[in-house]
Amino acid sequence: MHAIQKALHSLVIALNRFLSILLPDRIPVTFVGAEASRELCQSIAQTGVKKPLIVTDAGLVQLGIVARVTSALADAGVESAVYDGVEPDPTFDQVNAGFAQLERDGCDAVIAVGGGSPMDAAKIIGAMATNGGKAEKLVGTFKVRKAPLPLYAIPTTAGTGSEVTLVAVVSDSKTHIKGFVVDPKLLPDMAALDPTLMVGLPSHITAATGMDALTHAVESFIARTSNARTEAWATAAVRMVFQNLPKACADGTDLEARKAMSLASYYAGLAFTRTSVGYVHAIAHTFGAYYGTPHGHANAIVLPHVLDFSKGAARDRLAALADVIGVGGGGPEQKAQAFIEAVRELMARIDIPYTLSDLREEDIAPIAKQALGEAAFNYPVPRFMSQPEAEGLIREILA
Repeated sequence: MHAIQKALHSLVIALNRFLSILLPDRIPVTFVGAEASRELCQSIAQTGVKKPLIVTDAGLVQLGIVARVTSALADAGVESAVYDGVEPDPTFDQVNAGFAQLERDGCDAVIAVGGGSPMDAAKIIGAMATNGGKAEKLVGTFKVRKAPLPLYAIPTTAGTGSEVTLVAVVSDSKTHIKGFVVDPKLLPDMAALDPTLMVGLPSHITAATGMDALTHAVESFIARTSNARTEAWATAAVRMVFQNLPKACADGTDLEARKAMSLASYYAGLAFTRTSVGYVHAIAHTFGAYYGTPHGHANAIVLPHVLDFSKGAARDRLAALADVIGVGGGGPEQKAQAFIEAVRELMARIDIPYTLSDLREEDIAPIAKQALGEAAFNYPVPRFMSQPEAEGLIREILA
């Protein structure tokens, strides 16, 4: 059975390579810098949008970040509505509520303001508006038949890279199963990387989201679908994370570090959109579904464990990343190990734990099964993982 699974997985990788060729080579118009969000709002006005729905979370409303966006829109002559019901790992109920408000307020575009969860919700809400209003029918690959409403992205964390990706994730609140909506039509039209919106981000969120960006870059680089272009983006992201994440965590007002982390997340998003990710994400998604673990935090905890597992097959790739950040010496084996240790040292510097306190022994087997099921038909990993191997790896994460 294991041999059959490996053979099927190889076919999936070949299909992923083919599909990556078909992806449109489009990148959103992107504004970068301290006035980026205001410039984006001015450009939205110039496109003729009358009333966008801002999709966000209540915390960003309370912090006054959303008010900065609505004010910039108003200055540009654009009225807006705000839906702030998005929570971590958005559910079908939440996107349905957002869509209902979009229809009720007569909105003609969507602006995502926030981290990965508002981005995911905004993409789905915009697609629902032109595809029958049923989120469940959008789950899958290439299910978005008609172009969504105009979509604009203003990330307030530097991690997900969702402003340049064509994926949105939505969860079933009863089964805890995540549904993936994958379609090039979900790619935002414009984005703003504004470091001033990230100044008040707490250190622990800065750390977790930054590790999310690192995970995207590393998994893209070692994927069997990587190519010269994605490798350039991924290595730039890896270098920028190691150089700037500790600075951003230590001093949240460091605008240069914040800007660099925004770009690192952006580059990593460009890379993994074209290569996909791997077992880190598969396991982290399941932690999120079971325990509500924030995605970046889950990715960070899982990353070094999966790199240990993948080291033999991905030795040369990990050694190349060691060269990128200037660690290690000797041959590829020593350099690969040095990179993995550098990841652990980075986690220690920014107070990311090595274990998950919520993880329970009785959940390990079903978590492993669900994660492997997600990876089997989606991720071009360098080394195939069996159920016993997955359980053993996850068991290492027990607190």
